[in-house]
Amino acid sequence: MDSDVQNIKDLGHEDLARFILDMLHRTIVHHTLWFREVEHQMGFEKALSIMKTAYRGSYDVQMKRLARTLGFEMKEGIPAPLLDMPHEKLIDLVDSLGANWIAGDGVWFQAVENAYGMNDAKRCNDTCWTRFSPFEAWSIKQFLGLDERPGLEGLKKALRFRMYASVNVQSIIDEGPDSIVFQMNDCRVQSARKRRGLDDYPCKSVGLVEYGRFAEGVDTRIRTECVGCPPDPHPDEWFCAWRFTIPLEE
Repeated sequence: MDSDVQNIKDLGHEDLARFILDMLHRTIVHHTLWFREVEHQMGFEKALSIMKTAYRGSYDVQMKRLARTLGFEMKEGIPAPLLDMPHEKLIDLVDSLGANWIAGDGVWFQAVENAYGMNDAKRCNDTCWTRFSPFEAWSIKQFLGLDERPGLEGLKKALRFRMYASVNVQSIIDEGPDSIVFQMNDCRVQSARKRRGLDDYPCKSVGLVEYGRFAEGVDTRIRTECVGCPPDPHPDEWFCAWRFTIPLEE
């Protein structure tokens, strides 16, 4: 950075663009820290309820201001440039966002691992999922308008709208009215390790947290059982599989 730069208006064109990106990053982190602190003070469920209100208000204010500044129109609360994109391009954008999400997850893991070792990285990873999984379940339920207790049918639908759904290949098998099995047929992370000749990453500890908390987030009656997940042996047709059940009498 040029030593003559004393304030924002002194920045050159490229540095000003970089500063704008840094401001966006700060905004995202600030949003997350607000949620984390409300959760700490009031509990997870209350934090979700408050975030629902805060997100709606914040989104409306921020998008209207960006629309005025950048010169795009808003239609029904959605930036018009998104609505004007071809459907196929929107699907491509979904895929890119999903890939970026899982890449960011991996970057965080590696950053902790490189600094403090595998044990601390796995510990941070598992704990992160105790919060992200129920949040993602809540977010999907809000988006789809699912009932409070949508049962296994609701879980099946919610699983198809996870961030993972756009980057991995998955399938669901109906075992009966009270049981389904979810299979991760192709996992982006594990497949990449396989191509490099590496063993499966032992993800069972995080999977137990991730899938159990997600299922409970969709419907508190649902119970989760691990059919198999690395380091468990598994067939070629899936990397991990999970059974979800709900008692018929409930």
